[in-house]
Parts: sequence; structure tokens; C-alpha cells
Amino acid sequence: MKYAVYNQEGKESGEMTLPKEIFEVKFNADLVHQVSVSLMANKRQISAHTKNRGEVRGGGKKPWRQKGTGRARVGSNRSPIWKGGGITHGPRNDRIFAVEIPKKMRRKALLMVLSQKAKESKLIVLDKMEFASPQTKIMAKTMSKLACAKQTTLVLMPNYDKNIFLSTRNIDKTDVDDARNLNVFDLLNHKYLLLTKEGIKTIEKTFIK
Repeated sequence: MKYAVYNQEGKESGEMTLPKEIFEVKFNADLVHQVSVSLMANKRQISAHTKNRGEVRGGGKKPWRQKGTGRARVGSNRSPIWKGGGITHGPRNDRIFAVEIPKKMRRKALLMVLSQKAKESKLIVLDKMEFASPQTKIMAKTMSKLACAKQTTLVLMPNYDKNIFLSTRNIDKTDVDDARNLNVFDLLNHKYLLLTKEGIKTIEKTFIK
């Protein structure tokens, strides 16, 4: 697939052939949904926690004797039906929501979403992305001249570069990460994907084996 390449001034500087192993994969919505749901589940952090009758304080003494009082038998005042007692079926922080998905399925779904981005022209390729020092103004100016202007954009660095990271992180509706950390969830959460030709090589090296 032939695809346009832009320079850091936001002008088209040529074109390149995208690897078909990455950008020409048939889309399967069911697989992408399954992988994205698993990633969201694995990110889930559980803070709500209730105590059951064995964890609440008190209840060591039997409130009254078993027989002869005319009242219902009871063994502890920490029973869930008593005020101050334990909670039945409440949220617990030991519950596991993680969903395991095979690596091949995760990678296949990732390539499907990348292919869809390219097909819908939501992929923007730069010839290079270099900064001698953190320069947010220049990065913002570059993005303002591209299709991703004022749109949710994921910027991928070929490898971690402090200057690129600091130049990008404060731009509105924009997130930045290493190409090797790319996942389906981040791609679906951003309308555009901005990366360099070197970033495509990093994706190929990381996810195509």
C-alpha cells in the first residue's frame, strides 16, 4: 500500500510502501472487541471492599442462650441481619477481573486496527521526529498543519526520546508512547495515529515474528 509521508513542517514530502503484514490485515470486529474488553478488564483497579461477618469487630459472645428465651436462636451479633454486622455479597478487593487472551490473538487484533487506521486515512506518517530540546510550540505547530489537528491523537516514538515526550505531553487531546508499547485499547481511544517511518520499523520488529 502506497502512503503519503509528511515532514516536520506538515508538508507532504513523498510516499512509502506500508508493510502489508501490518497494514493490510482483514478486520474482524469480534476479535477486536474481545481483546479490547480484556485490556480494559486487566486495567481495572478495585478499591471498594466490605467486611464479612468473620472480619467485623465483635461478636465473640453468644447474645443469649440457645433455648428457653422464646426468641430465635443466634450465635453472634455480627450476623449480616444485625446492625453493625458483616455485609453479604458486598464488593471485595480480592475479586479477579483479569482476562487472559493468547498473544497471537492480541497481536492479530492490533494489526487489524492498524490496517483500519490506514484504510480510513487516520494514520499519519512523518519522515522523522527530532528535537534538540523540548519544544512543545513546534510540535503543536506541526500537528496543526496535519489532519489530526484538534483531534484525539496518539503519537508513537520509535524509541523513548525525552525531548519528543516533553514536546508532546502537554498538547491537548494528545498522548505519547513508545511504539513497542502499542495496544488495541490505546488505538481505539484515539482517532489518529501519528508516527515516523522508523516507528513503523519498530512495530514490525516488535509485533511481526
